[in-house]
Amino acid sequence: MRNQRDWLAAELERRGVTRREFMGFCAAMASALALPDAAAAQIARAIQKTEKPVLVWLEFQDCAGNTESFLRASRPTAAEVILDTLSIDYHETIMAAAGHQAEANLARTVKERPGGYIAVVEGSIPTGANGAYCTIGGRSALDIAREVCGQAMATIAIGTCASFGGIPAAGPNPTGALGVSAAVPGVKNLINLSACPANVENLTALLVHFLTFKRWPDLDHYRRPLFAYGKSIHDGCERRAHYDAGQYVEEWGDAGHRAGYCLYKMGCKGPVAFQNCPHIKWNGGTNWPIGCGHPCIGCSEPNFWDTMTPFYQHLPGVPGFGAASNIDTIGLIAVTGVGAAFAGHGLIQIMKRVGEDAEPVTPKTEEGGQQ
Repeated sequence: MRNQRDWLAAELERRGVTRREFMGFCAAMASALALPDAAAAQIARAIQKTEKPVLVWLEFQDCAGNTESFLRASRPTAAEVILDTLSIDYHETIMAAAGHQAEANLARTVKERPGGYIAVVEGSIPTGANGAYCTIGGRSALDIAREVCGQAMATIAIGTCASFGGIPAAGPNPTGALGVSAAVPGVKNLINLSACPANVENLTALLVHFLTFKRWPDLDHYRRPLFAYGKSIHDGCERRAHYDAGQYVEEWGDAGHRAGYCLYKMGCKGPVAFQNCPHIKWNGGTNWPIGCGHPCIGCSEPNFWDTMTPFYQHLPGVPGFGAASNIDTIGLIAVTGVGAAFAGHGLIQIMKRVGEDAEPVTPKTEEGGQQ
């Protein structure tokens, strides 16, 4: 019987994926997981030796955007390696089976492999009208989620709808939509992979971490993997230097917009949104919204949409300076104050130090005197 390594090697060869490309994929995964370069070899060995984990993918109140994201993985080996490393026993969008045959596949997996499969949930779970807003095969989404997630080895809530309710849960939420953790409390080993849609690079890295280390990565307080949600968009933003210097886009198409200035005044939610978009970007690392000149809309956060709209109005307070702070004042201080010093140390650091002083705040001039 051919072993896993032989199977994978043959599959890579059949798909025209060279050993060099495979190792490049493993290195990219190590980078996405914030692991040292040496971890790439460990990842490669683990993927080659691992057994295919069984996966069932449930779709409830969704647009299939996360499925689209997964299927459109553009790195040469990501989808090929991972899709073929997984055994996807149930997925409404991509499986060949339909109707009673498809539902029988799901029931058989749950019955024969309790605690031995990974459940992926896409979309929110409507709880209103006893679950009547979303039924599959005559059963409510809530009933299916309770059974399938309740017996899974682990559950991945992919996308903001499955993680926190997302757009279906926006007010007035007529269907009573909830995320998995709220609809099915107590689900074992739940990982939220929020965003609208979730980035396929993060899903791939999450699965690679599991295949390599036989456990899920460390999570934040929203049960999101820290490698992907440990820092704010603002922290890694390529326009951060302009924020620190008080250089903002004032209106679409102005000189600041063309020069790549900070989009905070145009509604960017980067300071309160946590995800690694600045690092991994989208479409195979081609670009990302802020790189295209559009503000972050905070799609990865709980209560998206309600707390992130209107999209094109900036947050009422300046992050790090208190809710009563005014972005125009901060920008004015940055521009008319000590430009060279701000550029060297960053506006936030300076203002934090100022805030710690017991004396009243008075901006300094370039010569060191008080204004």
